[in-house]
Amino acid sequence: MSFANYKETIEDGDTVILFLGFDNTLSIRVNKGTTSQTRYGALRHSDLIGVKYGSQINCPKGWLYVLYPTPELWTLNVPHRTQILYSTDISLVTMQLDLKPGSIVLEAGTGSGSLSHAILRTILPTGHLHTFEFHEQRAEIALKEFKTHGVSDYVTAVCRDVCKDGFGVEDDMADAVFLDMPSPWEAIVFASKALKKQGGRICTFSPCIEQVQKSHEVLRENGFEDCSTVECLVRNFDVRTINIPIPCLGGIEDENTMLTNKSESTTENKIKCLENSLQENNELEKQQTDKECKSADNNDTFYSYDLVGRKTKDYFQVKSGVPPTTMPGHTGYLTFASLYL
Repeated sequence: MSFANYKETIEDGDTVILFLGFDNTLSIRVNKGTTSQTRYGALRHSDLIGVKYGSQINCPKGWLYVLYPTPELWTLNVPHRTQILYSTDISLVTMQLDLKPGSIVLEAGTGSGSLSHAILRTILPTGHLHTFEFHEQRAEIALKEFKTHGVSDYVTAVCRDVCKDGFGVEDDMADAVFLDMPSPWEAIVFASKALKKQGGRICTFSPCIEQVQKSHEVLRENGFEDCSTVECLVRNFDVRTINIPIPCLGGIEDENTMLTNKSESTTENKIKCLENSLQENNELEKQQTDKECKSADNNDTFYSYDLVGRKTKDYFQVKSGVPPTTMPGHTGYLTFASLYL
C-alpha cells in the first residue's frame, strides 16, 4: 500500500480506512490473524486480505466499507500528536503556494503529518518535501509513518530547530516554504535564503493575530511582497426540498353571475369551496402516507430524506438551507507572501 500509487486489492500490511457511517471512520493496519473491534462487532483482518478497496464488508451487527487511504481520509484518522491542519486550510495552502508535481517544499513543524501527506500527493512524482520537527520523538514517528505509507523516497524528515539552526539546505532551491510554529518570524530570515528569488512563496500558520502582525513586519524587512492574511472557515447548510400547498381561495365564477349573486351567496360558495378543498387534500395526504408506510423497499431514500412536507393535489417546491446550531470555528490565520529579489 502506498499513498503514491493506487492498487485495487488489499494485502497484508496495508493501512486501510473503515467507513462505518457519516463522520465515523477508522484507520487500521491489516495484519493477518488480528481482529479489530468496531461498532458493528469484530472484524477479522484475514477477511480483508484479497478484497477490493471500496467493497462492503459484513460484520456480526452490521456492515462497513473498506476504503483506500487518501490524504483527506488520513487527516480525519491521523493519530494526533499535535494540533493538525484540516482539509479546509490544507486546500488553501496548496493553492496559494502554487504546489504542483516537481515542486520542492520546506515544511517547518511536521507535527502529526496531516499537511505533509497532502503536500506529497500534490508534488509527486518528481517533487520532494523537506519537513522539519524540533521534537525528536515526533520526528521519528513521522518518519516511520512515511515509510509505512510508501512515500519515504519523496520526503526527508529531520529533527531540527529551524528557528536557531536554519533549514540546512542549499540557497535558492525551494519553491515554497510553510511555517507552523509559535514564532514563525524567527525562521523567515532562513526561509528567504532557501527560497527561489523569483516568485518563491511562503505561508505561515498562526492562531493569534499578534503573531500575524509580527510575521508581516519581518516579511517586509526581508524583501517579501504581496503579503496577505486570510482565515478559511467552512459553513455547512442542511438543504431540503419543501412542499408547499397552494391554497384554494375560492372558485372563479362568471362575471355576470358574480354581479347578480348576493354577497351572502358568494360567501357561502367560498366557504363550501374551502371545505371541499381541505377534505380533498386530507384524503390525498392520507393516501400518500399509507402508500409510503406500506412500501418496504424505497429505492429513492435520499430523495425521501430531502423532502419536507406532504404532497397535495396542488403544490409547489422550494429549496431551503438551514445552518446547524454549532459548527467548527477559528483554527488559525494563514499569511502568504512572495519573494522577488
